[in-house]
Amino acid sequence: MMPTPYPLEEELGMRYYASDTPGIGGRLRSKPEDFIVEEIPLPFSDTDDGPYLICRLSKTNWELQRAVKEIAKRLGISHRRIAWAGTKDKNAVTTQFISIYDLAPEAVGQVHLKDISLEVVGRSQHPLTLGGLVGNRFDITIRDCTPEDLAARVQAVTEVAAAGIPNYYGLQRFGVVRPVTHIVGEKILNGDYEAAAVTYIGRAYPLETEEAQGARTHFAETRDARAALAGLPVQMTYERAMANHLVVNPGDYAGALRALPPKLLSLLVSAFQSYLFNCALSCRINEGMSLTEPEVGDRLLFQDGREDIVTTRNMRAAQLQIRRGRCRIAIFIPGSGPVVPHGRMDEIMQELMQKEGIDAGDFERASRFVEMKFDGVLRPITLSTDLQAEVSGESVRLGFTLPPGHYATTVCREYMKADPYVMI
Repeated sequence: MMPTPYPLEEELGMRYYASDTPGIGGRLRSKPEDFIVEEIPLPFSDTDDGPYLICRLSKTNWELQRAVKEIAKRLGISHRRIAWAGTKDKNAVTTQFISIYDLAPEAVGQVHLKDISLEVVGRSQHPLTLGGLVGNRFDITIRDCTPEDLAARVQAVTEVAAAGIPNYYGLQRFGVVRPVTHIVGEKILNGDYEAAAVTYIGRAYPLETEEAQGARTHFAETRDARAALAGLPVQMTYERAMANHLVVNPGDYAGALRALPPKLLSLLVSAFQSYLFNCALSCRINEGMSLTEPEVGDRLLFQDGREDIVTTRNMRAAQLQIRRGRCRIAIFIPGSGPVVPHGRMDEIMQELMQKEGIDAGDFERASRFVEMKFDGVLRPITLSTDLQAEVSGESVRLGFTLPPGHYATTVCREYMKADPYVMI
């Protein structure tokens, strides 16, 4: 295991690489075509007569929420009638599926947007739900890599990745240019809605324009929502919606947060859960525990969703099942429900929660505020996949498939070991 030298990764809990091989460097997403994502959907019938129209959405360099709003505008419907199974990267070429409630197939022809195409593929009795997919297929090119021993370094990392690398939530889970979502989520969990809103609108980051940084900093210092509305760039629609609410309703920071789309608001809270997972996983590595050899008290997650706890009696069976790929060691990420601790990883998670001053009651309060349940969930601590790696000059092309909720950038960082900002 090699520690990261990058403060941002340290801050987000992504503190280790699985391989000790020097990174290949390089840059992701020199152009959108370098990052191709194809969603693998759950089966659905093309003969169903349900109320939800299922469409294949292909887009280049579009943020999903913005794309959905523009599609809804062209269709003359509320964007709330559109649902999806997975949120895809912006700076990429992506293909995924969306469901649209109560829409005739011929209406899709009204959508004419640059770098967006919609194709009707069927109907369903139910809308798509977040996470309701088989996985995602990736075709990624890393350019301008360090040329020395490039093929050998790629091969060495590929061998380590086959065994399993830390299954961190990637940078985009926390915000690409502004990795702030988990901080806002923590404030919501603490019930400090003013701090949450001020952080979302007013926390500036160095990759932003000077105009944006200035407007954010001024708001953080003065709470002047009218000045923020005048100074924030027009493309910052969420921040401007919040600022506009505060202009009309001074001091109503809870209402300003609710000006955000419900899914985005819920993602802020769940981002804090993601942060807890990253930190707990790094603590496991730091304490010298293996990613693939179980400890008594470890939780196991099987491919069919079944769960188990490692004991002295079933240890040998657990080791065998892990080696055969039938299950993986997992960390339980707490939510609003009670947790019965079983081993060191549960202890680590409770210590992290206590350090942050968060408990199950805070998740329950946040559930009421956001109107979304935050149950606890198991997440495997390792990411492994069949990788195809091809070296051409100073470029490396990677092909692989991941289950829902796993991050392609987590695979790429293991190869690159580069500043996270070159992976956005």
